[in-house]
Amino acid sequence: NAAGHDILLASGYRSYEQQQIYFSNYSRLYGEESANKFSARPGQSEHQTGLSLDISLSSRQCYLEVCFGDTEAGKWLAEHAHEYGFILRYPADKTTITEYQYEPWHFRYVGRDLARALHESGLTLDEAYPYLQKALAELKSQGVVE
Repeated sequence: NAAGHDILLASGYRSYEQQQIYFSNYSRLYGEESANKFSARPGQSEHQTGLSLDISLSSRQCYLEVCFGDTEAGKWLAEHAHEYGFILRYPADKTTITEYQYEPWHFRYVGRDLARALHESGLTLDEAYPYLQKALAELKSQGVVE
Protein backbone atom coordinates (compact mmCIF):
# COMPACT_ATOMS: atom_id res chain seq x y z
CA ASN A 1 0.00 0.00 0.00
CA ALA A 2 2.88 2.37 0.77
CA ALA A 3 4.08 1.90 -2.83
CA GLY A 4 0.71 3.09 -4.09
CA HIS A 5 -1.00 -0.25 -4.72
CA ASP A 6 -4.40 -0.91 -3.22
CA ILE A 7 -4.23 -4.62 -2.42
CA LEU A 8 -5.92 -7.05 -0.07
CA LEU A 9 -5.44 -10.51 1.32
CA ALA A 10 -7.69 -12.65 -0.89
CA SER A 11 -6.99 -15.94 0.87
CA GLY A 12 -4.75 -16.99 3.73
CA TYR A 13 -4.92 -19.97 6.04
CA ARG A 14 -7.27 -22.76 5.00
CA SER A 15 -8.33 -25.70 7.11
CA TYR A 16 -8.22 -29.26 5.80
CA GLU A 17 -11.99 -29.15 5.42
CA GLN A 18 -11.94 -25.90 3.44
CA GLN A 19 -9.21 -27.22 1.14
CA GLN A 20 -11.25 -30.39 0.64
CA ILE A 21 -14.21 -28.29 -0.50
CA TYR A 22 -12.04 -26.32 -2.95
CA PHE A 23 -10.34 -29.39 -4.42
CA SER A 24 -13.56 -31.40 -4.68
CA ASN A 25 -15.35 -28.56 -6.45
CA TYR A 26 -12.48 -27.97 -8.88
CA SER A 27 -12.21 -31.70 -9.59
CA ARG A 28 -15.92 -31.89 -10.32
CA LEU A 29 -15.81 -28.84 -12.61
CA TYR A 30 -12.51 -29.42 -14.44
CA GLY A 31 -11.55 -33.03 -13.75
CA GLU A 32 -9.05 -34.21 -11.17
CA GLU A 33 -6.04 -34.08 -13.49
CA SER A 34 -6.66 -30.43 -14.34
CA ALA A 35 -7.50 -29.54 -10.73
CA ASN A 36 -4.11 -30.90 -9.66
CA LYS A 37 -2.42 -28.18 -11.73
CA PHE A 38 -3.95 -25.31 -9.78
CA SER A 39 -5.30 -26.69 -6.53
CA ALA A 40 -3.69 -28.86 -3.89
CA ARG A 41 -5.32 -31.90 -2.41
CA PRO A 42 -6.38 -31.50 1.21
CA GLY A 43 -3.37 -32.11 3.42
CA GLN A 44 -0.99 -30.89 0.70
CA SER A 45 -1.92 -27.22 0.43
CA GLU A 46 0.60 -24.59 1.43
CA HIS A 47 -2.36 -22.56 2.64
CA GLN A 48 -2.85 -25.15 5.38
CA THR A 49 0.60 -24.27 6.78
CA GLY A 50 -0.44 -20.66 7.30
CA LEU A 51 2.64 -19.59 5.31
CA SER A 52 0.94 -18.92 1.97
CA LEU A 53 -1.44 -16.23 0.89
CA ASP A 54 -3.19 -15.00 -2.19
CA ILE A 55 -3.14 -11.28 -2.93
CA SER A 56 -5.60 -9.31 -5.02
CA LEU A 57 -6.29 -5.75 -6.00
CA SER A 58 -8.89 -4.24 -3.69
CA SER A 59 -10.99 -3.58 -6.80
CA ARG A 60 -10.92 -7.36 -7.42
CA GLN A 61 -9.80 -6.68 -10.99
CA CYS A 62 -8.00 -9.84 -12.19
CA TYR A 63 -9.07 -11.55 -8.96
CA LEU A 64 -7.03 -14.76 -8.70
CA GLU A 65 -6.43 -14.60 -12.44
CA VAL A 66 -3.23 -14.66 -14.48
CA CYS A 67 -3.82 -11.05 -15.57
CA PHE A 68 -2.99 -10.00 -11.98
CA GLY A 69 0.67 -10.47 -12.94
CA ASP A 70 0.30 -7.74 -15.59
CA THR A 71 -1.07 -5.17 -13.16
CA GLU A 72 1.27 -2.63 -11.60
CA ALA A 73 0.63 -4.17 -8.17
CA GLY A 74 1.36 -7.68 -9.47
CA LYS A 75 4.62 -6.52 -11.06
CA TRP A 76 5.62 -4.68 -7.89
CA LEU A 77 4.91 -7.72 -5.71
CA ALA A 78 6.91 -10.04 -7.98
CA GLU A 79 9.87 -7.66 -7.75
CA HIS A 80 9.67 -6.69 -4.07
CA ALA A 81 7.98 -9.49 -2.10
CA HIS A 82 11.36 -10.98 -1.19
CA GLU A 83 12.21 -7.82 0.74
CA TYR A 84 9.49 -8.85 3.19
CA GLY A 85 10.33 -12.55 3.26
CA PHE A 86 7.86 -13.73 0.60
CA ILE A 87 8.39 -15.46 -2.73
CA LEU A 88 6.18 -15.70 -5.78
CA ARG A 89 5.55 -19.41 -5.39
CA TYR A 90 4.48 -20.37 -8.93
CA PRO A 91 6.28 -18.24 -11.55
CA ALA A 92 5.26 -18.32 -15.22
CA ASP A 93 8.60 -19.66 -16.44
CA LYS A 94 8.80 -22.49 -13.90
CA THR A 95 5.53 -24.39 -14.39
CA THR A 96 7.31 -27.58 -15.46
CA ILE A 97 9.30 -27.47 -12.22
CA THR A 98 6.54 -26.48 -9.79
CA GLU A 99 3.94 -28.56 -11.65
CA TYR A 100 1.45 -25.78 -11.03
CA GLN A 101 0.09 -23.18 -13.36
CA TYR A 102 1.40 -19.63 -13.15
CA GLU A 103 -0.21 -17.98 -10.13
CA PRO A 104 0.97 -14.37 -9.89
CA TRP A 105 -1.24 -13.87 -6.82
CA HIS A 106 0.18 -16.73 -4.69
CA PHE A 107 3.00 -15.86 -2.30
CA ARG A 108 4.70 -17.93 0.38
CA TYR A 109 6.58 -16.74 3.41
CA VAL A 110 10.08 -18.27 3.67
CA GLY A 111 11.89 -15.55 5.64
CA ARG A 112 13.91 -12.64 4.33
CA ASP A 113 17.24 -14.42 3.89
CA LEU A 114 15.88 -17.35 1.89
CA ALA A 115 13.49 -15.13 -0.05
CA ARG A 116 16.36 -12.86 -1.06
CA ALA A 117 18.55 -15.83 -2.03
CA LEU A 118 15.79 -17.37 -4.14
CA HIS A 119 15.00 -14.03 -5.79
CA GLU A 120 18.64 -13.35 -6.62
CA SER A 121 19.30 -16.88 -7.89
CA GLY A 122 16.09 -17.19 -9.86
CA LEU A 123 15.46 -20.58 -8.27
CA THR A 124 12.07 -21.73 -7.10
CA LEU A 125 11.64 -23.27 -3.68
CA ASP A 126 11.32 -26.62 -5.47
CA GLU A 127 14.69 -26.18 -7.20
CA ALA A 128 16.40 -25.05 -4.00
CA TYR A 129 14.95 -27.83 -1.85
CA PRO A 130 17.78 -30.36 -2.41
CA TYR A 131 20.35 -27.71 -1.47
CA LEU A 132 18.36 -26.76 1.62
CA GLN A 133 18.13 -30.42 2.67
CA LYS A 134 21.89 -30.83 2.26
CA ALA A 135 22.58 -27.68 4.29
CA LEU A 136 20.22 -28.85 7.03
CA ALA A 137 21.93 -32.26 7.16
CA GLU A 138 25.30 -30.52 7.55
CA LEU A 139 23.98 -28.33 10.36
CA LYS A 140 22.57 -31.41 12.10
CA SER A 141 25.87 -33.27 11.80
CA GLN A 142 27.64 -30.29 13.38
CA GLY A 143 25.11 -30.22 16.23
CA VAL A 144 23.93 -26.74 15.30
CA VAL A 145 20.30 -27.88 14.95
CA GLU A 146 18.43 -31.01 15.98
